[in-house]
Amino acid sequence: MGERDRLRDYHDKRDFQRTGEPRGQSAASGDEPRFVVQIHDASTLHFDFRLQVGDVLKSWSIPKGPSDDPHDKRLAVPTEDHPLEYEDFEGVIPRGEYGGGTVIVWDHGTYEPLSHDRKGRPVDFEESLEGGHARFRLKGSKLQGEYALTRFRGGKDGNREEAWLLVRTGSAKASGHGTPDPRRARSVSSGRTLAQVAADDGDQE
Repeated sequence: MGERDRLRDYHDKRDFQRTGEPRGQSAASGDEPRFVVQIHDASTLHFDFRLQVGDVLKSWSIPKGPSDDPHDKRLAVPTEDHPLEYEDFEGVIPRGEYGGGTVIVWDHGTYEPLSHDRKGRPVDFEESLEGGHARFRLKGSKLQGEYALTRFRGGKDGNREEAWLLVRTGSAKASGHGTPDPRRARSVSSGRTLAQVAADDGDQE
């Protein structure tokens, strides 16, 4: 499936004459797959967790945000695929547009796929996601270490809304960052808070 088809839902939900979000046409993929965590103050305040898979960012909405505590199992609800350029998006989505509200880039970096079969052989990362369980090592400015995404409800052929869990795994010591207070958290790109981005970028109605 080409990038254009994968991004159909993303494009259908947005009016690019109003929103400053990227259309998704020119980003290079790079040597290592990328990830980004954005804080999004929309109708509900939440974190958006995105992993590059091929030529798109697979995306999940995480109400409480990712945690480096292995005891925290964080609900992750899939959303539409986003373009690779979305990793750099920070600003105000106009009111009335899909996802209207303020966005900051809380963390970004690369990740290493770790999924394998029962015999220890590597498994294609996209296949592991389709199968409902994927492991990976984050190499971000704030999030570092091994994590797993596991689907526990729904799926392609299910009638129920699909839902996953994001959990810190592995035996390495946690970084100690934990989950930030989203109102006080600062962008890894600009150093700004949600309030500062909202004030700087304006309402854009």
